[in-house]
Amino acid sequence: MAELKLIKVKKPAEVNVILGQSHFIKTVEDIYEVLVSCVPGIKFGLAFAESSGACKIRSEGSDPGLKALAEENISAIAAGHSFIVMLKDSYPINVLNAIKGIPEVCSIYCASANPLEVAVIEGDSGRGILGVIDGASPKGVETAEDISWRRGLLRKIGYKL
Repeated sequence: MAELKLIKVKKPAEVNVILGQSHFIKTVEDIYEVLVSCVPGIKFGLAFAESSGACKIRSEGSDPGLKALAEENISAIAAGHSFIVMLKDSYPINVLNAIKGIPEVCSIYCASANPLEVAVIEGDSGRGILGVIDGASPKGVETAEDISWRRGLLRKIGYKL
């Protein structure tokens, strides 16, 4: 018999999260190298739930608090071969394609600063991630004023000219 669970990701509002699945013990080292090479001085914590052998949570990071937060969240999710990256003062857009390009990364479930819930299913052999609830449901279609705000924000934070 399988059991469905929703696990809330614990994080401060200003922290971005990347949640994914990988398949090899060197995931932690490879993601670490990608993060520090993409964004000089990046603040992050990373944790990976190994699902074979010792089945340990392996972690790295440039910020001890974010590393501990990543460990806490991946422990709660507890799905084999899953990883979580907690980013502060940077955005997933700066690192996401590089992480996707790592040969052992299988998939990315989400990259978000929103409140997150992870849908996991637990069976006799362990847990797996089914998907995520990323933020709130839509509250309507954007208006001309909303479009103007969105375009202004992207220019203000440097993602559009």
